Amino acid sequence: MKKDSKIYIAGHRGLVGSAIVKNLEQKGYTNLVYKTHKELDLIDANAVKAFFEEEKPEYVILAAAKVGGIVANNTYRADFIYKNLQIQNNVIHQSYLSGVTKLLFLGSTCIYPKNAPQPMREEYLLTSPLEYTNEPYAIAKIAGIKMCESYNIQYSTNFISVMPTNLYGPNDNFDLEKSHVLPALLRKIHEAKLNNTPKVEIWGSGKPRREFLYSEDMADACVFLLENRDFKDMYDKSQKEIRNTHINIGTGVDISIKELAETIKKIVGYKGEFYFNTEKPDGTMIKLTDPSKLHTLGWRHKVELEEGIKKVYTWYLTQ
Repeated sequence: MKKDSKIYIAGHRGLVGSAIVKNLEQKGYTNLVYKTHKELDLIDANAVKAFFEEEKPEYVILAAAKVGGIVANNTYRADFIYKNLQIQNNVIHQSYLSGVTKLLFLGSTCIYPKNAPQPMREEYLLTSPLEYTNEPYAIAKIAGIKMCESYNIQYSTNFISVMPTNLYGPNDNFDLEKSHVLPALLRKIHEAKLNNTPKVEIWGSGKPRREFLYSEDMADACVFLLENRDFKDMYDKSQKEIRNTHINIGTGVDISIKELAETIKKIVGYKGEFYFNTEKPDGTMIKLTDPSKLHTLGWRHKVELEEGIKKVYTWYLTQ
């Protein structure tokens, strides 16, 4: 990419998109294009078509998605599959029609089977059933991977798919109904400290283990791949079938929810106790990525979890 290449970032206000915009700006890219949801509804095929015909971006980063935690995924199942499929279909297809040089599609490691071997390698995709609570979202993201693969094979496009692990960072969603576990815990524990609440309820047993990646590290990995790697670098040329061309973005290190809560408690300075509500679902017990493919391509994470939580807590306090 040249510093003045026209780069369209879909979903620039979210956790993922805002971190990518920041990274691109820090690296000196000057021709960044983005639209708010009011300015461009990515579910509207005609609006997306008109946008691409007018703007003609050279590079596209597809970070726009309907996202949420266990409650939202399980409650709004139709919204999660319909809206994500529509966004992907419109942006990926118009990127092909308008001759985009390279596209980066962002998904999530929830694409892997519920009982996938740990840590999860790219080739475990579609080997057994998905976790029920987020199945509609996961299927949409798998469709996005397959769409990118299929357009590359049929039309010789250069569309890359990346699957980040659980992310956290500036511009995260701290809504207790719709947020993911780390921002939800951070907000709960912070408010318990302010209100001198003696106990904080945590859903589940605290035993499930999760991997967390700081959003600015994720953004750095994405820009690294855009700058340095192509679709042809994503699969084994010796195999007849082109499959599993997506790339995990993660740390390869996990922590239990209980340990995560204790770490946040220490950073926030909360003196109370935790109550683990085992009547609430745990979700998948272990969910750890194998990022060795990304390491082979030349990138590793830099921000460790405790340092990252301190950074996001500082950001949260200023908001």
